[in-house]
Amino acid sequence: MAPRRTRAQREWRPGQSQPPRSVKALFASTVLCLEGVLLFFFGLAAWGLNQNDWYAWWLFGGLCALAGVCVLACAVLHRPFGYPLGWVLQVMMVLSFVTVALLSEYGLGVLLALIPGVAFTACWWYAVTKGEVLDAEKMERYRAEEELEAQTRRAASQNEDPDNN
Repeated sequence: MAPRRTRAQREWRPGQSQPPRSVKALFASTVLCLEGVLLFFFGLAAWGLNQNDWYAWWLFGGLCALAGVCVLACAVLHRPFGYPLGWVLQVMMVLSFVTVALLSEYGLGVLLALIPGVAFTACWWYAVTKGEVLDAEKMERYRAEEELEAQTRRAASQNEDPDNN
């Protein structure tokens, strides 16, 4: 029994070039994964600061779940709802920092965690906007390279001597 192949593997032909991958998705995935790590460690800190309160485990569990959703959202960035989901996660991350600060008796000390949250939101914005620009430039270069390759093939086929075949 032959191993199962993906659609891209079945449709591939020798000499076929692959279109470039998205820089926007790469940047956005990196930011979401790092946000997941940030949320996990913030969940540990929130649990440690509130461990004697009844809601400590709920904070930790909720922040870990949000961290998991951030990491899993990387898989759906290429779908139509992927980037809007990323924006929703940015809002939820900032709101989670504010919520923990309001619940905690340490207040402003926990609110200082909002600084990396806002910084990651700015990174997300930059990843999405600059990624779109870089993707457009990359596709333009890819199309120009394909056109040059096609011209080279046409010129080579016209210059072939039919008597040598």
